[in-house]
Amino acid sequence: MPSREMLFNLLRRPSGEGAEAAFQHEVAEEQAAALGRMGRKAEAALAALRAHEGEGRAEVLKKAADAVWCYFVQREVMGLRDRAQIVADYQIPREVMVRLGAR
Repeated sequence: MPSREMLFNLLRRPSGEGAEAAFQHEVAEEQAAALGRMGRKAEAALAALRAHEGEGRAEVLKKAADAVWCYFVQREVMGLRDRAQIVADYQIPREVMVRLGAR
């Protein structure tokens, strides 16, 4: 049986437009946080690629391409479809871009 406090908390929750606005705000916050995480992961993978020469580069390149692909997908989920500026800002090399095809 729910506690009295829990029932009062349920009654105090916003309803109608206020609840919808609060929910949309939480969704936007989570999307922004996920975008930040994906961006940091892509930056780290690209930095590792720039620093790596020689044997094992193929694996580092694959990780960079995967991280960039995930970042682009997260951006698209949020309606951000222009990649040109991101490619320039993150200095994403062509060898990564050619690996971003359909999966």
